[in-house]
Amino acid sequence: MSIQRITVIGTGTMGNGIAGQGAISGFDVTLFDIDSKRVEVALKQIEQTYEKGLKRQKVSEESVVAARKRLSPQSDLARAVENADLIVEAVPENMALKKKLFASFEAHGKAGVILASNTSSLSITEIASATEHPENVAGMHFFNPVAVMPLVELVRGEYTSTESMTQVRNVAEQMGKSCIEVNDSPGFATSRLGIALGNEAMRMFEEGVASAEDIDKAMALGYRHPIGPLALTDLVGLDVRLAISEHLYREIGTDTFRPPRVLRRMVRAGKLGRKSGRGFYTYDD
Repeated sequence: MSIQRITVIGTGTMGNGIAGQGAISGFDVTLFDIDSKRVEVALKQIEQTYEKGLKRQKVSEESVVAARKRLSPQSDLARAVENADLIVEAVPENMALKKKLFASFEAHGKAGVILASNTSSLSITEIASATEHPENVAGMHFFNPVAVMPLVELVRGEYTSTESMTQVRNVAEQMGKSCIEVNDSPGFATSRLGIALGNEAMRMFEEGVASAEDIDKAMALGYRHPIGPLALTDLVGLDVRLAISEHLYREIGTDTFRPPRVLRRMVRAGKLGRKSGRGFYTYDD
């Protein structure tokens, strides 16, 4: 089976990023949210991403025109998934919600549809347990911003078939991404390493070891990271980082993953990073 039609579930930052990248890479993409207004906002955000790509000469006018025609909004779940070859879920990190959705995908989707989750830390095997065909379920962990970041972390659950892994790899590569493949484990490879570094950076900031700027500069200039761990936390969202850290602490148990006190305080204060305008840095845009 060759995947041609993709349905993306969820219109947050990751959902619209995946949908936009899929459409400009030649796939027919349906973008679903139960709230039609959110879909409209997401399509505008995708358009802004395309405009940035045009200004930076990363994409052509012809490819953007074609991508717009391949994007379809939908607020009815059954209609959104009925013809999809691949369904990519990009909703918040809530296991109960994901399992409910995956059961619905299988109920309304066509036979053999591949189901993928963009989760950054939750168990693919557990998500797949809500389906009749767990061999068709895999993880496709994209990174923000999807149009720019070159990696997709592919996750093989306990029952994921080789064919399903091959299919999601082909899709990711057609989107211009490089892939790594990991077995289902808390935090996979990227979130586990990223949270370990980010949590230690937050503890250093809390202890007054150095300013946020200098902690980030240490990793950017000393270790050639493209962005420091505190600036990355602001980009991802402090609330998202807190949820992942709590999950990894429950699953793995080591103090490395215990959420730093400063992270909890900032989330309670509504300092969520770029999306709220304040985090470890202040943002005017």
